Amino acid sequence: MRTPREPRPVGGPAPAGYLPISDYGIIGNLRTAALVGRNGSIDWCCFPYLDSPSVFAAILDTGRGGRFSVSAVGASSGEQGYIEDTNVLITRFTTDTGRLAVTDLMPLAGEIAGRGGSHAPPVIIRILECEEGVVDVAVEWSPRFDYARIQTWIEEVPGGWLATGGGEALFLCGLESDEIDASRRDATLRARFTMRKGDRRLLQTRWGLEDMTCDPTRAEAALAETVQVWRTWAHYEDLAQTPRWAGEWLPYVTRSELTLKLLTMADTGAIAAAPTTSLPEEIGGVRNWDYRYAWVRDASMTAQALVSLGHPREAIEFLQWMERTAEAHTGARQPQVLFALHDATADLTEIELEHLEGYRGSRPVRVGNAAAYQLQLEIFGELVSTGYELARRGVNLGPEAFRFLSAVADYACRRWKEPDQGIWEIRGPPQHFVYSKVMVWVALDRAIYLAEHHGLSGDVDRWKKARETIRERVLTEGYDPEVGSFVQAFGSKALDAANLRIPLVEFLPFDDERVQGTIDATLEYLTKNGLVYRYLTDDGLPGGEGAFGLCTCWLVDVLALSGRVEEAREIFDGIVARANTVGLFPEEFDPETGEFLGNFPQAYTHIGLVNSALYLAHAEGRWVPEYAPAGIPREGLR
Repeated sequence: MRTPREPRPVGGPAPAGYLPISDYGIIGNLRTAALVGRNGSIDWCCFPYLDSPSVFAAILDTGRGGRFSVSAVGASSGEQGYIEDTNVLITRFTTDTGRLAVTDLMPLAGEIAGRGGSHAPPVIIRILECEEGVVDVAVEWSPRFDYARIQTWIEEVPGGWLATGGGEALFLCGLESDEIDASRRDATLRARFTMRKGDRRLLQTRWGLEDMTCDPTRAEAALAETVQVWRTWAHYEDLAQTPRWAGEWLPYVTRSELTLKLLTMADTGAIAAAPTTSLPEEIGGVRNWDYRYAWVRDASMTAQALVSLGHPREAIEFLQWMERTAEAHTGARQPQVLFALHDATADLTEIELEHLEGYRGSRPVRVGNAAAYQLQLEIFGELVSTGYELARRGVNLGPEAFRFLSAVADYACRRWKEPDQGIWEIRGPPQHFVYSKVMVWVALDRAIYLAEHHGLSGDVDRWKKARETIRERVLTEGYDPEVGSFVQAFGSKALDAANLRIPLVEFLPFDDERVQGTIDATLEYLTKNGLVYRYLTDDGLPGGEGAFGLCTCWLVDVLALSGRVEEAREIFDGIVARANTVGLFPEEFDPETGEFLGNFPQAYTHIGLVNSALYLAHAEGRWVPEYAPAGIPREGLR
């Protein structure tokens, strides 16, 4: 992965047993995913779905969580890279005697541009090849079902090894009996063997009892097919013509594109915010949340970013899923904040897993998320914006989608006067957050556009009145002349980086002095070492957090579109340089050390990178596609 400039340091080594979050790559199959460390250890994986209980969770408890590790004896860590334009990961280990390559994938076949056209068995394939010399290989396989809450039993069966517990099963093949260390009886299978140049070995682990075979020929075919599937999608009819505008950022834009796709669920159309739970926003702190669900806001933003990259089908099918899910969950066309990925009625009650120590002692470890039951008004703006971005590009959404979006606009219109928890899901008392009001304005504004230009039915006169009332309230109560900036909430003097989006959603023009004042205040008070904090106010939780990747990208966006291109370029080059070695980004960064914080990889930051690259390309005079995101005036569009 190329970088425009030398990266900042990502912090020192993590305590024994834990890798830095930046030392992981990701593989997946559009149903679930796994994190693979540079040490060759799969330390996080859930089967059969991303929001199912974990099978490997060493990243949350190195002793209890379970892992699937493959490494070269004598090499503490390897170098990682993806097969170009795919989510197939290679980790290479170099020792004094040779070099070992481990190719990791979750097999994927069929058509992945749309829902229901792909085949993805619940399998992890690990292909080992000795590329040079002689290498001693060490393997550890220690499944721990249900977040390591259930006793695991391992036994030898025809063709391999079977782990069971709590009605679940995981099969492993590719190891011989005489390679197994039989001296340990802790439900952990350990093996050692030697490979010489040219040797290839297949290790395969599969969830369930459907197929307990190990065929190297099939695995090699699955590798080739999986590579082709990812590449075909990434270059889908070359819709985005990404190389024309991405320039030196192309590797990072492409990796973001593939990562965002990896978080979409092929069976439903849902889109996850991140593949992990409880990676901390502060090492040793309590801000540890489960992000393995579809947030209406995050998923909408992902869908819009994929549209900008030439992939409208994901956005269309997300809207269809959202409509079905809202109807099934509430009996009305009113979405809640977030949903499970495969079961609209799943219980998302937030619980703490007290038996897990958490990443580097960051407790509690949580599953479920109480934010599901908050009021967050800004989600309605993002949801209607998804329909708007599709419609203004000529996509026929159909009557069902229009009825749904009309109902969302009505719901937003009814509730906009209420305080809420806002985009940042504050766990303190509800407030009249300025950004929430702005995004309700967006929901109504886009619904009005859809009604006037695309035939959406609704109480347009009511929407227009509410839109103007909201605008007046925001301008009179949301802007503080003494602070010289829009503020976090009515009556507050605190800043909030979310207000950077006010011109991006076309609420005010970029040259408005209130917009420029907000940008300057953000630079002065919320920015440190080129990274932007969300806010610096009491939010009802102890401890602190890192600077936010998405907010940093928003700062790039508004600087670029304000004509402050050199400032924007410097900040963007800085955040691009913070990518890990395979181009992945976390939710947050420690602005002092550069250490990755929060769940990983995070859709938010990859969304921000895609949009910032587009905005900067436009500001620097490069060609950008007509389906570039809102905020860029384009002939033929609104």
